[in-house]
Order: sequence, then structure tokens, then C-alpha cells
Amino acid sequence: MKPHQSRFLDLALARRVLRFGEFSLKSGRTSPYFFNAGLFDSGAALDTLGGCYADALEQSGLAFDMLFGPAYKGIPLATALAVALARRGRDLPVAFNRKEAKTHGEGGLLIGAPVAGRVLIVDDVITAGTAIRESIQTIRAAGGEPCGVLIALDRQERGQAGHRSAAQEVTAEFGLPVHAIAGLDELLAHADERPEIATHKAALLAYRAQYGSQAD
Repeated sequence: MKPHQSRFLDLALARRVLRFGEFSLKSGRTSPYFFNAGLFDSGAALDTLGGCYADALEQSGLAFDMLFGPAYKGIPLATALAVALARRGRDLPVAFNRKEAKTHGEGGLLIGAPVAGRVLIVDDVITAGTAIRESIQTIRAAGGEPCGVLIALDRQERGQAGHRSAAQEVTAEFGLPVHAIAGLDELLAHADERPEIATHKAALLAYRAQYGSQAD
């Protein structure tokens, strides 16, 4: 496991972003773990998280010109990444969208820098892919071209139909690479180092065996 993946998982545990037990998902499945990126809710947490995103992005080798954060959780995540990259000497434009168009003031759906060039979408997870699909449409309508997606955690589980995960479906449908700081594989690997995960490793393995996605 890479150092930034360990830092990310340790941060998620410390902030209770990552919890274990029995959680009912929108899909109807009962998951042995739950990830709530909304609990990265302090300056220090976002600072560390932004660095983890930046490390994952640098290792991906992806070429991009600006960042886009889908409302709502993607907004602070893209901002945290932009700050982290600026500290490393790359000052990039960042934009995000509103859920509903504003009809007064500056108006419109978009806030921040003009959308142009190769646009990287930054979010927490991909569940059904709805937010990513909407982001792709918004970016293209504004004159930019989506070039990839960067998420925090890839659950690596298949959707309701077929054997692909939501991330794999986005790649297959739009031809966009999807990168994650860490996935279920890294979470399982980290269980050997963290007792609070090891207690739940059998349940995690059983869940992956039942619902895990399969590579194309």
C-alpha cells in the first residue's frame, strides 16, 4: 500500500468518516462499512485529505487543466485539492456547480473559474454515477472537456446490473479514467495493521465476495 493511502485511511478512521457495523444502503444492500466524507469537517482534516488527493493525482499521471467539484460534497474536496496543488507549485483554476440555477446577481449554474480545457472532476465516491454524468454534461455545455474523475474511496462493488462497478461504468460509458485515493482492496490490506479494521475483516471479505465488481 502506498503511503498516501495509509494516511487517507488513518484519517478516515480518526474522523469517523469510515465506520463499521451494519448499514443499509440506497441499493438495498446491508454493508459492513460506511463512508461519509462530510465528516472531513475541519481545516486540518481537509488539509491532510487534499494532500492525499494530490498524491493520488500525481501518481495517476493524468493530464488536466482545471478542477471541477460537483455540488455539494465535491465543492470542498476540489477546493482542498486545489490548495494542496498550489502549495506544490501548480496554481490551477477551480469551478463548481449549483444544484439550481441562480436567477439574480451573476446568475447561472456555475461558480468559480471559467470552465475550459481538460477538466478533472473531483468527488468523494461514485455510487450510481448520477453526479458524474450531470457534471460531464455541465462541463461540456460550458465549453470544457472532462478528462477524468478523482474520488476518495472506490467501494469496488458492482451495480444493480452486470459485473461492473459504478466507476467502471463511467469509464466504459464516457471513456474517462477514474482514479481513487484508495479502494476496498486497500482497506482490506490495512486491516492487517489496524485492529479496529481487523475485527471486521471477515465481514468485509464476505461482502466483497458477494458484491465485488469484476474487471472488464
